[in-house]
Amino acid sequence: MAPHDETTAGAEAPAVAASGPGAAADWEERNDPPLYRATIWPHRSRIPGGRRRIMLIAAAGFSMPLLAAAGTRAFWGLLPFCLAGLGMLWLGLARSAREGRLVEELTLWRDEIRVERREPTGRVLRWRAFPGFVHAHLHPRGPVKPYLTLTGGGREIELGRALTAPERIALKAEIDAALAALR
Repeated sequence: MAPHDETTAGAEAPAVAASGPGAAADWEERNDPPLYRATIWPHRSRIPGGRRRIMLIAAAGFSMPLLAAAGTRAFWGLLPFCLAGLGMLWLGLARSAREGRLVEELTLWRDEIRVERREPTGRVLRWRAFPGFVHAHLHPRGPVKPYLTLTGGGREIELGRALTAPERIALKAEIDAALAALR
């Protein structure tokens, strides 16, 4: 398995948005309705303006021990840890918001299956294959357990990494049923 870096979209070969089969140059929009479509994105439990509210609540919570220690040497000992805690919370919430912009779209027609992955950076990765040769696999080991991949067109790509384990299992069952209906 290839190591995951910024160029890796799948389990084996990177999906390149600029060249090769399935690239932007030969990725035409289709007018015929697909037989199956799934849009996959990470769970977003926070409301869009929630980061500011969470930070205000955390700051209020961190200020309680600071107020109790005001005017003492303990105040100066606690202050860096409270500020570091707020900073780490801010960075974690910012990363969560950024990673929440990931979207994968799987579309299946009789003669083609496509996966388009829009990453938080704005980069678009595309893969396509003939559905008759595509298989979905759940691997017990991988970056997430179970690890869902699609194999076909000479490549193996990951799918639904941001989903929970039960959601990946359900997605595999849906893909298998859609592919079985074609065969």
